[in-house]
Amino acid sequence: MKYIPLAALALSLACAPAAQAQKKTALASASDQKMKAFIDELMGKMTQDEKIGQLNLVSVGFDVTGPVVSKDVDANIRKGLVGGVFNTFTPIAVRKLQEMALKESRLHIPLMFGYDVIHGHRTIFPIPLGLAASWDMAAVEQSARIAAEESTADGLNWVFSPMVDISRDARWGRVAEGAGEDPYLGSSIARAMVRGYQGPANDLTKEASVMACLKHFALYGAAEAGRDYNTTDMSRQRMYNEYMPPYRAAIDAGVGSVMTSFNDINGVPATGNKWLMTDLLRKQWGFGGFVVTDYTAINEMMEHGVGNAAQVSALALNAGVDQDMVGEIFLKNVAQNVQSGAVSKAQLDAACRRILEAKYRLGLFQNPYRNVSQERATATLMKPEFLAAARDIARKSLVLLKNERSALPLKKTGSIALIGPLANRQKDVIGSWSGAGDWKQAVSVEQGLRAAAPGLKITYAKGANIADDAQMLERLNAHGGELELDKRSSKDMIKEAVQVAQSADVVVAVVGESQGMTGEAASRADIGLPGQQLELLKALKKTGKPLVLVLMNGRPLTLAWENQNADAILETWFAGTQAGHAIADVLFGAYNPSGKITATFPQVVGQVPLYYNHKNTGRPYAGTDKLDKYKSRYLDVSNEPLYPFGYGLSYTTFTYGKPTLSKTAISPTETLEVKVTVQNTGAYDGEEVAQLYIRDLVGSSSRPVKELKGFQKVMLKKGESKTLTFRLAPNDLKFYNNDLKWAAEPGDFKVFVGGNSRDVQEASFKLAAQ
Repeated sequence: MKYIPLAALALSLACAPAAQAQKKTALASASDQKMKAFIDELMGKMTQDEKIGQLNLVSVGFDVTGPVVSKDVDANIRKGLVGGVFNTFTPIAVRKLQEMALKESRLHIPLMFGYDVIHGHRTIFPIPLGLAASWDMAAVEQSARIAAEESTADGLNWVFSPMVDISRDARWGRVAEGAGEDPYLGSSIARAMVRGYQGPANDLTKEASVMACLKHFALYGAAEAGRDYNTTDMSRQRMYNEYMPPYRAAIDAGVGSVMTSFNDINGVPATGNKWLMTDLLRKQWGFGGFVVTDYTAINEMMEHGVGNAAQVSALALNAGVDQDMVGEIFLKNVAQNVQSGAVSKAQLDAACRRILEAKYRLGLFQNPYRNVSQERATATLMKPEFLAAARDIARKSLVLLKNERSALPLKKTGSIALIGPLANRQKDVIGSWSGAGDWKQAVSVEQGLRAAAPGLKITYAKGANIADDAQMLERLNAHGGELELDKRSSKDMIKEAVQVAQSADVVVAVVGESQGMTGEAASRADIGLPGQQLELLKALKKTGKPLVLVLMNGRPLTLAWENQNADAILETWFAGTQAGHAIADVLFGAYNPSGKITATFPQVVGQVPLYYNHKNTGRPYAGTDKLDKYKSRYLDVSNEPLYPFGYGLSYTTFTYGKPTLSKTAISPTETLEVKVTVQNTGAYDGEEVAQLYIRDLVGSSSRPVKELKGFQKVMLKKGESKTLTFRLAPNDLKFYNNDLKWAAEPGDFKVFVGGNSRDVQEASFKLAAQ
């Protein structure tokens, strides 16, 4: 059976000949009717308790011998009161639980198995913020495809990814898990991730296809003060224009499931928000899959102050939530809700049906043990070609932020002082949310450098702890940080590092955050280098040796001193299993860096939230008159970021000609062509990400100063130039106005093309009235 989501079907029909379109419609209709008949018959046999059981998603941990099933979960599986399991994988573990459901429950309904596969399963790729920095949709899709192959080989059929939350506050730890601040780029990545997980045909019965789960719906990345789980408040217009597009893109790409967010929206927690889950998601967007909560999110609505257990259970189910993750609040309250009339039998049936439909589309009724094969797992997990892809994709994610005095690329002769607490840390390179990844199989920076240049003298010194604050270390180690506080004083550690630096030709300092400092529940109020790492860098600077910084972090950092004083800065994020090799490839010039940041780096934390596509005030500050007081500005720092959105250097240089337009005035139905010539004017072959932005100069509501509307990644040999063509379609000029109508407004526009959001060439055109 091939399931074609309505959005994907509509897109295919728009492009297909009439006969082919009719055939596809008939096939989809026949498949849906067959599924409906099957589920109708099954639900006719189910008791009310068994229907409620399908709404129950439990977490089951396991050890090396298989799943460790608590007594209550064991009994509930046998009673048919569990719909799905997460945190259990491997063929042995999955088979044990699936057999329990199939052989010992009354109706033998199979379980779904889900897991947090965020940036790889066994083979770990760069964190999503790093993947986004590649601006390479083929690479992003490939990372998800490999994750799908590995996770399905490990017995899984459902992954809690992609996370597409727009975030503009670097204090929020989960900025690491998304694509950054821009809705256009975020939408492109959302589509690529869904394609990678579910396959281009969205046929979830395929061996290497896994059901994706869009998260977190919605607005989770706009948590106030950058503090995880915090409240969110914004206008509908801002939601629709700036935060909702990536969610919508994933829905249109056919994503099979959606996860609720922890925050409230307009005072109503997302998990109980009927406008969000039913009116918007299902009625306006046509989503036909199922909605699962985040971990205990229904229970947590009691802390939000919207009701007791029975009330929040009814609130969530009536809002359109279908499955409860871990809280078991549906299991304990829905029967009472139905009896009291707080929830209708039809609402319960609808939720149960959507879970059963997902299992049908996954092929679990036809083959409950699909992918439960130790032979396939052995042949698939961490294959050499997967590791090669991880290395290549990691290289593409690295961003060169500074390079002066030809500090990079490094030579493979002479000597290097390798300094810093992260230089030999395998655990940290795979980053947060690394799921089933084994950090012991990861390649550290030191390992990567030594492998790439065996004849090079490399001397290591730790120089500083990642963090010195005892409370911080206690928090990190309580959740697997495995950080040890060096017994030496900071003064002695820095002294040793300086001595090592003085005897070397160049200093490579690997500094930043540990993997536990970003991700869920990892908000930071100070986003500079933690501990004594900055003091270490200041001491190394005094040696006069070339200073190359290799950053490891999951968010934009404040790097004012570092940018002023380091000779080179390479942003490596947490680059995954093959991090050390990828970083060495870039440092030694085997790969010319091409990454561009997708989240603005502030000068100081007081500037956040900071993002490129902001709106002007009535008193914008141009930065030309330092004594011009009555403008929207700071007294102590400029408004400008340290590194703007889209920024990233190369070992070569690129120049842009002035863009030329196919017309200077277009009608609302016309497509505008924008051509620009890009030339490699440096000494290396390299890739450049050319970016297209627009500005709507006059609107019924104020519009952003720039909006990304296109990008192309192009390889240019040294001295080579290419003319790139961008196309602005009618939809690219539209926005949601104050009436939430999707429309373009006639008037003057600017178009900008360049290598980042700041350094651009521009042209102008007019949009005529209808």
